Amino acid sequence: MSNKREFDIVVWGATGFTGRLVAEYLYERYGDDPSLKWAMAGRNAQKLETVRNEVADDSVAMITADSNDEASLDGMTKRTKVILTTVGPYGKYGSKLVAACVANQTHYCDLAGEVPWMRKMIDAHHETAKANGTKIVHTCGFDSIPSDMGVYYTQRQAIRLTDHPAKSINMRVKAFKGGISGGTYASLGDSLEKAYADRSQFKVLMEPYSLNPEGEQSGPDERDLQSVVYDEVSQSWIYPFIMAGINTKVVRRSNALAGYPYGKDFRYDESIMSGDGMSGRLKGVAAAIPLGIVASAKPGSLLKRGLDWALPKPGEGPNEKERQEGFYNMRFYATLEDGSVAVGKVTGDMDPGYGSTSKMMAECGVCLAKDETPDVAGVLTPSVAMGDALLTRLEENAGLTFTYQSP
Repeated sequence: MSNKREFDIVVWGATGFTGRLVAEYLYERYGDDPSLKWAMAGRNAQKLETVRNEVADDSVAMITADSNDEASLDGMTKRTKVILTTVGPYGKYGSKLVAACVANQTHYCDLAGEVPWMRKMIDAHHETAKANGTKIVHTCGFDSIPSDMGVYYTQRQAIRLTDHPAKSINMRVKAFKGGISGGTYASLGDSLEKAYADRSQFKVLMEPYSLNPEGEQSGPDERDLQSVVYDEVSQSWIYPFIMAGINTKVVRRSNALAGYPYGKDFRYDESIMSGDGMSGRLKGVAAAIPLGIVASAKPGSLLKRGLDWALPKPGEGPNEKERQEGFYNMRFYATLEDGSVAVGKVTGDMDPGYGSTSKMMAECGVCLAKDETPDVAGVLTPSVAMGDALLTRLEENAGLTFTYQSP
C-alpha cells in the first residue's frame, strides 16, 4: 500500500446509527490530532453533511459513493489506507466493497457477524489479499473482539506464566446491560434467510470450524450450547449466548491462522451465566426462551413478521444515557496443562452493541492505519491482524480491561 494516500481512514456508512457513533468518537478522540487524516462517507451527500455538522466540523472531509456502484467504491478505496464500514447486512451491501479494497490494497474492517458471508469472503479473497499485503478484518465490534482478544490475552498470560497454553477456555458472560442492536438483528435475519434457502450455508452456520482454512475444518469442539445446563467450571447455570455461533468460530480461525499457538486440540465454548440454585436455573430458562424463538423464526412466517415488528430496526438504537449505563463482564475459565483453572476477565464500560462497539471499531481502524502490526495479510481475525497493538489501544482508549488470575 502506498503511504501517500489522501486519508488514513474513511468511515463508510457514517450516516447510519453506528457509523455516526464511530465518526463522533473519532472526532472527539482524534479531532485535534493532525497526524490522523480521516473522512466520512455515505451515499447521500446532503444527509452526510447534516450528520457531519452534528458530530464534527468541516475539517472532516466527505465522500459520496454507493454500495452497488463499483466505480464509486473503487474511487473511494484508492484514496485511503483503511476502510471502516458499518454498512450491513454485509451479505447485501459488503461484497463489492471488500473486492475493491483487495484490488486497491486498502485495509478493511467491519462489524460483520454473518458467518456464511464471511466464509464467502475468505474463499474469494484470502489468497489474493495475503499475496498483496491487504488486511481484511471482519468482526471488529462486540462480536468478536472481546472474545477473540480475551482468548488471545488469556493464552498469552498462561504461556508466560506456565510455558504452556491453556488446554481449553470456557467463556462465560458474567453480566451485561444492553439491548440487541437493530443492525445485529438484521444481519442475523439475513444469515438465517440465506441458510434456510441454501443448505450449504446452513451447514456453514452450524459447523464449529467452518471459518477455518480449507483442510483444517475439524477439531474437538462440538456445536454451541443449545440448552440450559449446570456448569461445574463456573459453578453456575448457563444458557446459550446468541453471539457464540460467531465468536467461537472466529477464535478457532485465529488459532489456525496463527499456526495453532493454542494447540490443535484446544477447546473453546461460550455461554451466559444465570447463577446457582433453583433461581439461577429458572433465570436461565426464562432468558433462553426468547433466544429460541428468534432462532426458530422462519423467513416469511407469522412469527418472523412479529419479531421484525417488535425488535429494533437497522439504524435504531439506545439513547446516550442508555449507552453510557451499559456494560459487560466476561470470564475466561482457562484449564491449564496441570488441570488447574486460571481466570481471564474482560470488561467493557458501555453498552456492548453500540457504545463499546463504536469505540472498538474506531480503534481497529486507527490501529490498521497507524500502528506496527503483525506481518500477515489476508482475510483475518482481529487478534491475528493486529495483536498486541490492538490490545494496547483497547485498554488505553476503548474502555476495555483485561486481567488474569492464576489458580
